[in-house]
Amino acid sequence: MKEWMKRNWQFVTTGISGILIIVGWLVGNEVGDFWTAVIFLSAFVIGGFEQAKEGIQATIKTKKLNVELLMILAATGASIIGYWFEGAILIFIFSVSGALETYTTNKSKREITKLMAFQPERAFLLLPNGDLKEIAAKDLQLDDMVLVRPGESVPIDGVIVRGSTTLNEAAINGESVPAMKSAGSEVFGGTVNVSSAITVKVTQTFDNTIFSKIIRLVETAQSEPSKTARFIERFEDAYVKAVLLFVLVMMFLPHFALGWSWNETFYRAMVLLTVASPCALVASVTPATLAAISNGARHGILFKGGVHLENLRGIKAIAFDKTGTLTNGTPVLTDRLFAENVDKQEIINMVVALERQSLHPLAAAITQDLDAEVTKNITEIEITDVPGWGVQADYKGEIWQVGKAGFVGTESAREFLSGAFEKLASEGKTVVYVAKSGVVLAMFALKDTCRPEAMRTIKALQAKGIKTIMVTGDNEQTGAAIQAELGMDQVVSGCLPEKKVDVIKELSVSYRSVAMVGDGINDAPALAHAAVGIAMGKGTDIAMETADVVLMKNDLEKIPYAFALSKRLYLISWQNICFAIAVILVLITANVFQLINLPFGVVGHEGSTILVILNGLRLLKSNQR
Repeated sequence: MKEWMKRNWQFVTTGISGILIIVGWLVGNEVGDFWTAVIFLSAFVIGGFEQAKEGIQATIKTKKLNVELLMILAATGASIIGYWFEGAILIFIFSVSGALETYTTNKSKREITKLMAFQPERAFLLLPNGDLKEIAAKDLQLDDMVLVRPGESVPIDGVIVRGSTTLNEAAINGESVPAMKSAGSEVFGGTVNVSSAITVKVTQTFDNTIFSKIIRLVETAQSEPSKTARFIERFEDAYVKAVLLFVLVMMFLPHFALGWSWNETFYRAMVLLTVASPCALVASVTPATLAAISNGARHGILFKGGVHLENLRGIKAIAFDKTGTLTNGTPVLTDRLFAENVDKQEIINMVVALERQSLHPLAAAITQDLDAEVTKNITEIEITDVPGWGVQADYKGEIWQVGKAGFVGTESAREFLSGAFEKLASEGKTVVYVAKSGVVLAMFALKDTCRPEAMRTIKALQAKGIKTIMVTGDNEQTGAAIQAELGMDQVVSGCLPEKKVDVIKELSVSYRSVAMVGDGINDAPALAHAAVGIAMGKGTDIAMETADVVLMKNDLEKIPYAFALSKRLYLISWQNICFAIAVILVLITANVFQLINLPFGVVGHEGSTILVILNGLRLLKSNQR
C-alpha cells in the first residue's frame, strides 16, 4: 500500500483537489464567501503543492523561470480578483497534466527498469561432487558450472556444456520465437529456459553481462537529451520572460487603450498567463525521446543518448567494416581441387598433420573441415612454421609444403589447373597450395562467408536512400567479390586500420553525414569520428564504449529498424511542436478578443499538453513492418 501511495501520490492529491472544487461549487452560496474561499484555497494548496515545489526548486537550482511558476502566478492572480473557482480549476487541470506527464515519463522509463525483474538474483551452482548449492547470481565466478532447469532463467552469460534446450530470448533481442540451443551455444543471463535442463559454464562476471550493459547504457541514454530537447530547454527560459513581460503590458494597455475595466484587464492578463505558458511545447520532445530509446532497447538497439537517435535520421551513407560485421569473421573451406592421378587420401592426411600444428586461422579452418576424413594420424614428423607463408615438413624423404603460391613456387602454382586460381580469386577466396618436393598436388580455397542477414540489411538501407560502403583491408578482388555478393554501392579495399579514419573523413565530404558500423579495436577511432558510430554487441569493449549505438546480439537487421525509429521520433516530435505552438497562438488570439474565459483556456492549454505526451508515447510501439 505504501509503495502504491508513493507511485500515485500526485494522482491522490489531484483527486482530493478535484473533490474540494466540486464541494466549493455546490455549497459556495450556502456557506458564505469566507468558507468558500477556505475550500478553494485548500484545493489550491493540495492540488498545486507538488507543482509549486518543483517549480520553485528548479528556479533556485537553475536560476531560470519555468512554466510551473507561470501557472501558480495565474491561479493566484485569478483568486485575488475573486475568481476562486477559475483559479482552482486552473490548479486542478494543471495538476492532472503534471500527474499524467509524470506517469507517462515513468512509463517510458519502466519499459527499461522492468528489465531488472528479468535479471535473476539466484543461481544453482553445480559443485564438483555433483551437489547443488543455491547462491546469489552476482557471486558466480568465471568457469563456475550452473544448472538451469526448465522454467528457470539463465542467471548469467555463459556457454552450454551439457544438454540442449530452447531459450526464450525476448528480454535480450525482442524476438518472440524461442531459439534452439545445444552444447557449445552461447546463452545470456535473463533469458528463460523453456524445455530441458542444461549445464552452463560461466563466461562473464555478473556486472559485465549483456543484461547489465543494456541497463547501464539505457540509463545513461535517458539522461542525455536530444538536440531538439536541449533547444527547447534553452528556449523555455527566454519564452517565460517574454510571457511575463507581455502579461505586464496586458495588465495596463487594454484599460487605457480599449477602455476595459481594471477587473477585466487583470482577468485577461491572468488568462494570457495561462494560455501562453509553453507546457505543451516543453513536453513535445522529451517523453517521445524516452519512449523511442525504450523501444530500441526492447529490440536490442542501445542508444547512448537521444542526440544519437536523432542524428541517425540525417545519415546519408553508412560504412561497414567487413570482417566480423558483414562477414562471420572466420574462414571456411569452400573448394578443394586435386591434380590428376594423385592419392587424395594421402594429401588429406598430410595436410591435416601439418595444419594441426599451425596457429593460423586458415590452418584451423582447413583442419576443422578435413579432420573427419583423416584415415591415418601422422605424428612422427617435425613441422617448420614459416610465418606469413605456410608450413612444411620432411616426411619419408619428401618435403611437404602447405601455404601461399610464393611458398610452394609461384610459377608452378599459377600453372596448376590452368585458370583455377583466377576463378577462385575473383570469387573473393583465399587459395592455399599443397606441394610435395616442389610439385603442386592440390589447392584449397577458403572464404570468410557473409552473414545471412547482411544482404537483407543492405537492401533495406538502400531502399531508404542510404548509400552502403564496405571498408576492408582485403585486396581489390576479394573486396569486389563481397561487394557483388551483397550488392553494396561502394567498396574501399586495401584499407589499413589506421586509414579508416581518413576514409570516414573523405566519405563525410561526399555524403556530409556518415555512420560507421564495426566491432574491433581497430574500428574504434573510425566509430568515434563518424556522425553516428554503431558497434556490434559481441565486439570488443573499446568499440562498444566508443560507439553511439550498440547492436546487442550482432543483429545487422536492427540497423534499418533504428533508422525507421529515428524518423518516427523526428515526425512525432515536430507534430507535437507544431501542434503546441498552434494551440498557444489560437488561445492567445481568442483571449485578446475576449472569446474565452479562464476555465476554457486551462482546458485548451493543459489538454494540448496531455495530447502531445500521449502522442509521444506512440513511440513505445514497434515500428510497423
